[in-house]
Amino acid sequence: MSAAQGVLAVLWLGLTLYAVLGGADFGGGFWDLVAGGERRGGPAQRDLISHTITPVWEANHVWLILVVTLFWTAFPPAFAAFMSTLYIPLTLAALGIIGRGAAFAFRKATHSPAEQRLYGAAFAGSSVVTPFFLGTAVGGIASGRVPPGTAAGDIWTSWLNPTSIYCGVLAVGCCAYLAACYLIADADSAGAPGLVTTFRRRALVTGVVVGAGALGGLGVLAADAPDLFADLRGRAAPLAGLSAAAGAASLALVAAGRYRLVRGTAALAVAAVLWAWGVAQYPVLLRPDLTVAGAAGDGTVLTAVLWALAAGAVLLGPSLWWLFTLFQRTDRTH
Repeated sequence: MSAAQGVLAVLWLGLTLYAVLGGADFGGGFWDLVAGGERRGGPAQRDLISHTITPVWEANHVWLILVVTLFWTAFPPAFAAFMSTLYIPLTLAALGIIGRGAAFAFRKATHSPAEQRLYGAAFAGSSVVTPFFLGTAVGGIASGRVPPGTAAGDIWTSWLNPTSIYCGVLAVGCCAYLAACYLIADADSAGAPGLVTTFRRRALVTGVVVGAGALGGLGVLAADAPDLFADLRGRAAPLAGLSAAAGAASLALVAAGRYRLVRGTAALAVAAVLWAWGVAQYPVLLRPDLTVAGAAGDGTVLTAVLWALAAGAVLLGPSLWWLFTLFQRTDRTH
């Protein structure tokens, strides 16, 4: 394995962790948005979502920072093309991340009902639009609308196209699905059977809808991104099948009441979609012909990056493990 391939593997791992951890945080905002008022148990749902997100939502953004930094450092030509063509959806996503975090913090710090509603709406709305815009950017790359070269692609059609819209909607759906699956176990730990029932139903419905949408959207790819569709049907097909199998297992586990196990299968279902895209496109970073080797920076720099990543993992890995362990051991009835 070359240094460039090693850095790419770490980058993809970071992207996967951001999708399954940060994605669930965004999904929590989606359910906050549709929780409703007192009659529908909205306050209790929002309290559970807030209690679940609060210890980890900032830590989960570490993975996005890692991905952006590695992409910039290791593959500068691809990064320049990516940022200069897709700066509109990426700017909107960045504003969503900032607004979401600020609104979440301010809502917890205020006691005014009017201000809480305002900050709550900003938090929930940003939690929906941010993964959508990130998904449209992914769709632009996957469909070959971000060519090599600074500002070489169209700044509008690169992300306003059928594949990008499909990817954006799928990203929102996957976030909602992950959050629903994760929140069932948290509600169960909190001794809240009503919330268990609520999120159990949402996990089942969302899983079916997102799964059907993912399969139905293949027709969009066939018409709008035939090269990507052909690769997904070829070497990436096993990973696409793994995603479908993990999604079906998740629904079965939810129906059987195995709420802690479903976290793993739900995360696998979403991660496998991301891996399928990566395998389908590899070794090309930007279609039609900018490969990993062609976009890679200086080998000495990449080797130093790998050593720095190894040293950082020694510190970051145990710290994150301890954070999540403490969080899961917390008495959630208080």
